[in-house]
Amino acid sequence: MPTDLPIESVIPELREALRVAGAAVLQAPPGAGKTTRVPLALLAEPWLAGQRIVMLEPRRLAARAAARQMARTLGEEVGGTVGFRVKMETRVGPSTRIEVVTEGVLTRMLQSDPALEGVGLVIFDEFHERSLHADLGLALTLQSRAVLRDDLRLLVMSATLDGAPVARLLGDAPVITSEGRMFPVEVRYLGGRGDERIEAVVARAVRRAVETVDGDVLVFLPGAAEIHRTQSFLSDGGLPEGVRILPLYGNLPQPAQDEAIAPGRPGRRKVVLSTAIAETSLTIEGVRVVIDSGLMRVPRFAPRTGMTRLDTVTVSRASSEQRCGRAGRLGPGVCFRLWDEHAQQALVPHGTPEILDADLAPLALELAAWGVADPAELAWLDAPPAAAFSQARELLAELGAIDAAGTITPHGRQMAGLPLHPRLAHMLLRADQLGLGALACDLAALLGERDVFRRGEHPADVDVRLRLEALRDLEAGRRARTHGSAVDEGGLRRVMAESRELRRRLRTRAGENEASAAGLLLAMAYPDRIGQRRGKAGRFLLRNGRGAAMAERDPLAGAPWIVAPELDGTGRESRVYLAASVDQAEIEREFAAQITTEEEVAWDEDARAVRPRRRTRLGALTLREVQITDADADAVAGALLRGIASAGIGVLPWSRGARQLQERMRFLHRHDATWPDVSDEALAAGLHEWLAPYVYGMTRLDDLHRLDLPELLLGMMGWERRAALDDLAPSHVDVPSGSRIPIDYSDVEAPVLAARLQELFGMMETPRIAGGRVPLTMHLLSPAHRPVQVTRDLGSFWKTGYFEVRKDLKGRYPKHYWPDDPLQAQATSRVRPRPG
Repeated sequence: MPTDLPIESVIPELREALRVAGAAVLQAPPGAGKTTRVPLALLAEPWLAGQRIVMLEPRRLAARAAARQMARTLGEEVGGTVGFRVKMETRVGPSTRIEVVTEGVLTRMLQSDPALEGVGLVIFDEFHERSLHADLGLALTLQSRAVLRDDLRLLVMSATLDGAPVARLLGDAPVITSEGRMFPVEVRYLGGRGDERIEAVVARAVRRAVETVDGDVLVFLPGAAEIHRTQSFLSDGGLPEGVRILPLYGNLPQPAQDEAIAPGRPGRRKVVLSTAIAETSLTIEGVRVVIDSGLMRVPRFAPRTGMTRLDTVTVSRASSEQRCGRAGRLGPGVCFRLWDEHAQQALVPHGTPEILDADLAPLALELAAWGVADPAELAWLDAPPAAAFSQARELLAELGAIDAAGTITPHGRQMAGLPLHPRLAHMLLRADQLGLGALACDLAALLGERDVFRRGEHPADVDVRLRLEALRDLEAGRRARTHGSAVDEGGLRRVMAESRELRRRLRTRAGENEASAAGLLLAMAYPDRIGQRRGKAGRFLLRNGRGAAMAERDPLAGAPWIVAPELDGTGRESRVYLAASVDQAEIEREFAAQITTEEEVAWDEDARAVRPRRRTRLGALTLREVQITDADADAVAGALLRGIASAGIGVLPWSRGARQLQERMRFLHRHDATWPDVSDEALAAGLHEWLAPYVYGMTRLDDLHRLDLPELLLGMMGWERRAALDDLAPSHVDVPSGSRIPIDYSDVEAPVLAARLQELFGMMETPRIAGGRVPLTMHLLSPAHRPVQVTRDLGSFWKTGYFEVRKDLKGRYPKHYWPDDPLQAQATSRVRPRPG
């Protein structure tokens, strides 16, 4: 075994910590040798006593590579002392003592055997990645250790994670730190890319690196799409002869992954274009140069929409250091960063744990299968967010996985036994009952893979059935029909292999199931994403109440009903990426227990009328609707009042007299708050109190003409107030000429009496209202009814202002009567008084 690895210096301390405390946290930077040396170094410990070590790796590629390296160190083949278990591949034997597994495998092991009989040590490697499965696996293992296996040892290993919180979670376990073996790495900042495509910037950086630095090149890009585009840029030329370009990402076939991480051929160089999969665990032989785009792709779940989307985000500072360190694993190296030094300081220290951003339906199902309804019963580094967990349980209840008390059902336990998201597990089990198991396996495999129709400048048609056709073609040895899209045949082959594995688990025979049933099966998995077309082609309302849209040219755009398993989950209206049509009859048959019938008495804005309806609904979707004539009278009246409120108080039958009465009452309320408030705002706010009793039997705004609005306003006052109204706020004033002149109450602060000056001769004082508290504002008019003076003190006007006004009026209206003494003169509504 190698003895020159940096980790060797702390192994004695680690052995002692595990012997005494039963748990430990090991902090060791990349290159220290923790992944491949620690499990081998602990095999002979007495406390292990022939039991197995289970070590978790966050990725299949890393798990296989670690197992192979340890087996090579022992001079054995994988499956001997060292083996691995990953999705769709198991290499263990009767003599296996170290099992390297991906994180979901540990959860399966715990669910089938909570005591983990035969396992003496569980190692969580690369725990700083904080995957959802790692957090769940640690929480379950801690409870198993506390309740069933106090002799079970735990070791958490990390390159960048702060070890103190993890140590506390493990019961104040010792924290052991190893120095790494890192060769010096020169960091060169190339500045931001501006509006230029990342692939073009990366390709230029690769050419520069190959020209100026020796060694193989490892490039970090956010996803497979960017890897393929960068590969295309580089294939156009500009690289020296003998430089190979190799992609590396999770869904790449294993032989291609192995080729990317294997030592290069003598005299040749390689450029490995990788996702974040190469940040940790893996050592790619020959790499002396790292080019970091500074981007990574992470799933983000939104409880508000119930959808997960992939976001491209800036890496954390810890990730950028991890990536940089890859250049110094085997010797001095260079790291090119596609940002500037200032931006490096602005990076967040660590990424967000997946448990805080993920779809928690798989976790909620695992906890239900474990017998836990409340996550607080377990120990977490970060507890699952309450909103996302609550939504996850709602989905499980809708799928029949848990009952009203949150207890797992027999159906839910079957779902938990399948290595699939609960949605797809439910679909497979229901489909098998209907004899559609093979088709469901194909669909589940397709949805677990990136879309096999690559999305280019012109998006592919969204119909899932087109993908099924391409899969059938490949299975039959025919050329896959493309329907104008670029087909990922490698992806199709992975789908085919995954479907066969699911059929084996489900014991379902291969069948020629009609693709027309795809919509029904997807509706079982995604009942919240059943969509009903609304308005123009391509626009749909989903069962969960959100909108969804696809291109109007898409063949499915005109479908009355669809199911959309893949949406982007952003904005007011999600974009549909994958869908299938489904028949309404199928929906009603499958979801009969969830369909409700309700009577709705609603206001119809367009018809300006109440529309009582009986609706059959599935969530936000209306399956059918009929008019009813026997609706509840209170409900009809309430809907009409809502219509009045929506249209505005002006739709009531306001006559001039009604408005004048309203203004008089508003004046009194302004000066005495005990009087009712009849402003438009107050009337609108109180429709249910003052108007409701009078609209029974009415259904339309046109019916409101039957209302006696003045009487309704008066009805808001008691009889004493009605009697006092004319005294306190009279509608008219009798003036000396004998005329009865209306008071204008539109200004509630200062009501106006507008009268011709000649009709007021002899009126000594300004008329007062509100019990004498408020003088009227007098608008004194000329014979042509134009204001010549405004006053609230008529007596003073007669003494002073009248004579100036008289001089002007006498010149303009010489035929009219303009006495020298207005207080003794006879008032008149004529040009001159009648002879007395």
